[in-house]
This record gives sequence, structure tokens and C-alpha cells, in this order.
Amino acid sequence: MKQLTGNAFHYGWVIIAIAALSQFFSGPGQTYSNSIFIDYYIEEFGWSRSTVSGIYSAATLTAGFMLFFVGRLIDRNGSRKMAVTVSIALAVACFFNSFVTSLVMLFIGFFFIRLLGQGSMALISSSLIPQWFVKKRGRAISIAAIGGLVSSAAFPLLNVWLIEAFGWRSSWLILGAIIVVCFTPLALFLIQNSPEEMGLLPDNGEILKNKLPKKEAVEVSWAVKEASKTRAFWLLLLCAAIPGIVNTGLTFHLVSIFAEKSLSLETAAGILSLTALIGLPITFITGILLEKVKVQYMLAVVFAGELFSILLLQKVDVFAGAVIFGLVWGISMGIERIVMAVVWPNYFGRKHIGSLSGIAMAMVVTGSALGPLPLGIAFDFFGGYVEILWILMIFPAFGMLAALLAHPPVKQDEGIQKRVDHTNRPAKNPLLME
Repeated sequence: MKQLTGNAFHYGWVIIAIAALSQFFSGPGQTYSNSIFIDYYIEEFGWSRSTVSGIYSAATLTAGFMLFFVGRLIDRNGSRKMAVTVSIALAVACFFNSFVTSLVMLFIGFFFIRLLGQGSMALISSSLIPQWFVKKRGRAISIAAIGGLVSSAAFPLLNVWLIEAFGWRSSWLILGAIIVVCFTPLALFLIQNSPEEMGLLPDNGEILKNKLPKKEAVEVSWAVKEASKTRAFWLLLLCAAIPGIVNTGLTFHLVSIFAEKSLSLETAAGILSLTALIGLPITFITGILLEKVKVQYMLAVVFAGELFSILLLQKVDVFAGAVIFGLVWGISMGIERIVMAVVWPNYFGRKHIGSLSGIAMAMVVTGSALGPLPLGIAFDFFGGYVEILWILMIFPAFGMLAALLAHPPVKQDEGIQKRVDHTNRPAKNPLLME
């Protein structure tokens, strides 16, 4: 049969751009942004670091439980409606944070920016791109990840400048206004939920009307109930949670960790930006490598990088050491961004990607909730972070083991075993006719 031909302009590029912007504007809900505000809360209200850490962890954990439902809403209503709704709600949450005066209000503010920013905005991006790309999914996700990397580079420095110029309350108002003015209109007018809505197939394939057998338009996909019966599903959930524990814990307390080592706030903000900048080329390299290297092996590399990063952090006492730590940590996080976004659609297909990604994101957020609190308690109890950083190294060690054991599942379909192309090597698009 004749192979389908694509259009001259691939609308998937527009989708990649919007997905990148979704990741960028998730910034106000991310820990790298919130960490800049923490010391101002402590100074103004006299709260202890462990109290603020506990509130942040509780709010993040509560938000994580809601993300499965957000994923189902994306599957049901589409990414466009959800992107518009979530971005407006995130702006309102930023406005609310500018009025915080009590621990209850702090919890509410943390809950909504974590649910809507770190969780929902990122989930919209990770659910949208797999709908448009199959063969080049790793590369597409790596390009969209630029938005998240630029966000993590820009927001710490932007927040420092805003707070010093306008105060922390006005800074929250400005962040909310930026979201609703810059992102919401683009989401409304440019997002298309899937290529099928435009008469296309993934990878810019064109649907030939009345010539595509129905059975050939079906991609091997796993519903949540089916996926949950596989060992890989649970091992990957563990792998999703661990970077949240490690990276969020370190990011949340990095200013304090550096202060303990006589390194300034500006240095901490600069290192957070450096990790994002070094992650930029790493994401492109990872996207290409995933077409040749099994995703579970790349996932193991992520955890090896986390182990090395924590070890380096304990030795940091001068600016040069901080830079080396930032480089290694940035490489690890750059790989992790792409690998965790690719593994779910590649293992379980794209039909139920919203629900599956929602569960994965819930684990990420849950891990993020568990990260800051132990470090805050350890600081208040021991007067420093040495002991807790050694304990923290246990988690990436378990992550390496889980990644190596997470072999791709095999689905029994009408008596024929079908395996998802988890290796990311270029393969024939199951949605294209030959």
C-alpha cells in the first residue's frame, strides 16, 4: 500500500513550542522558584525552617494526590481546555500568595502553586507531545524541555531581583500577571489536542480519507488497570519519586546549605541557574541517545549522577567547588527530564498517557513533598546537613537498582504478543500504512 505523506509544515513544531512554554510558566510552582522566598517568610514571621519545610511538604503531598484526577481530566477534556484553565488558576494562586499572613494561608498558597504549577502545567506538556510524536518522541521532548531549563535558570534570578526591587508580596503579583498575560492566550489559540483533530497522524503523517483500515490506526496502549499489573509499572513509579525526593530537598535548602559553607544567596541562585544552563545541551544529547540506548539504562545513569552530586555537595566550601557540584547536578537533572518523560508513552502507549502521566507526576510531587522536611528537621536537630546528606544517598542507590530491573512489559493482544518500543530506536510508525 502507498505510504502516507506528511504536510510541508509540521504543526507538531507549534505543539513543541507551546509545551516548552507550559514548562517555562510552571516556574512559580517549582521549588527552584519557591526556595528564594523561604528565608523571607522565616525572617518576617519568625517561623522555624522545619515548620516552613513541613508546611511545604504537606501542601506538596496533598497536591500530589490530586494529579491523577488532573491526568484523567486531560484525557477527557483535552490539553487546550486544561491549559487555559490551569494557567488562569495558577495566576490566581500567585496572587493569593502575596497576601499570606499565617501558616494556614501559607499551606493553601503552597498547595495551589504546587498542584497547578509543578504538577498540572508540567503534566499538560508531558501529555501533549506524545500525542504528536512517536518515532522522534525523545528529540521532541528534549526540545520542549528547553522551556523547563530556561525556567529553572531564569526564575531564581528573576525572583531575587523582583524581591529586592519590589518586595516579596509584590513579586508574587507580578509573577501571576506574567502567566495570565503571556501564556493563557497562546494556549487558547494554538493548542491542538492531537494530530487526528487536524486530519493528521503522529510524526506529520496524513490520514487518507476512507483508505485507512481501522485496525492499522491502533497503537499498542495500556490502560491504567492493565499497566498496574506489570512489575515495570511499579518500579518506574519508584524511579519517578526518587528524583523528587533528592532534587527538591537539595533545591529547597540550597540557600541554607550554602550559607552554612559561607556561600552567598547570589551564589546559590547562580548555581541553580547553572544547573539549568548545563542541562540545555544535555537534553538534546539525551534525546538522541534514547534512540539507541535502552531507556532503563539511561535512567540508571540519572541516579548515578545524583549519588555523585550529593557526595560533591558535602565537599563544597569554595565557589569553584560549588560550580563543579552544579555542573554534575545539572547533567543528572538534564538527563532525568527527558528520560522520565519518554519512558511512560514508550512503555505503555499514548492513548491513556494523561492518566498514566498523572500517576507518575503524583509520585514526582509526592517525592518532592518528602524531600524538604527531613533536611529541615535535621538542620534544626543537628545544626547542619552533614548527617542527612549521607542518609539521602540511599535513595538514588535504590533508584539505580529499580531502573535496571524495570524491563519493558509485553502485552497479550488477541493471541499475539506485542512489545512497546521502549528502546526509542527509530521504528515503523504503527499508525502509518505501507
